[in-house]
Amino acid sequence: MALRWQSMGAPRLHIVDLNGAAVGEVCNLDIIRDIASAMLIPTQLGGGIRRLETVEQLLKAGVERVILSTAAVENPELVKEACNKFSESVIVSIDAMDGHVAIRGWRQETDLNALEFAGSMVRLGVKRFIYTDISRDGTLTEPNFTAIAEMVSAVKLPVIAAGGISSLGHLNVLKKLDVEGAIVGKALYTGDINLKKALAAFS
Repeated sequence: MALRWQSMGAPRLHIVDLNGAAVGEVCNLDIIRDIASAMLIPTQLGGGIRRLETVEQLLKAGVERVILSTAAVENPELVKEACNKFSESVIVSIDAMDGHVAIRGWRQETDLNALEFAGSMVRLGVKRFIYTDISRDGTLTEPNFTAIAEMVSAVKLPVIAAGGISSLGHLNVLKKLDVEGAIVGKALYTGDINLKKALAAFS
C-alpha cells in the first residue's frame, strides 16, 4: 500500500503504529523500517513513541518525522529534549474529544483543554502540530472545521488537519483555513477521495 500511494503521487506517508499506541511502545518496527527504506517520499510515524531513545531509533531507521501525543501530555520534558535535539523532526499530535485532549490510543480522556495544551507545547519548542478530532476520525462525515480554525489561530505554526476528511470539498475548506496539510486515511481506501484528483486540485 505504501508503494501504491507513493506511485500515485503522495507527497508524504503518514503511518500509525496502532499496536504501539495501545501498549505504549513501538510494536511494528520491522515493517516501519521496511516502509521507510523503500519510500522515496518522506514518512512520519506516530503511535507508542514515549522515549527519546525511540525517537532516535526511528529517525535512524529512516522515518523523517516522529509524532508525540501521549508522551507530550505525560512527559513534557521529553518534548522539550526532543525538540532541542531534533527540531523540525518532531510533531506533537493533539487528539481531541469535545475540546479536551485524549491519550493512550484515544482510550483515555483528560481534563486538558486542547488549545491551552497546544500553547504549552509551543513554549517547549514544538514547531508543528497535527490536530485530530477523534469523534470524526474514520467516520467519513466531515472535519471539525471550527476547532481546526481555532487551533491554527492559537498556535500560529503549521497545523496538519486530520479526522473526518472525506471529500475534495473538505480539503478546499481546510486550505482556506490555512492548514499546512491534511491527513487522509479511510477516505482513500473507500474511494471517497481519489488521491490523484485531490493532488491535481491542490497542487
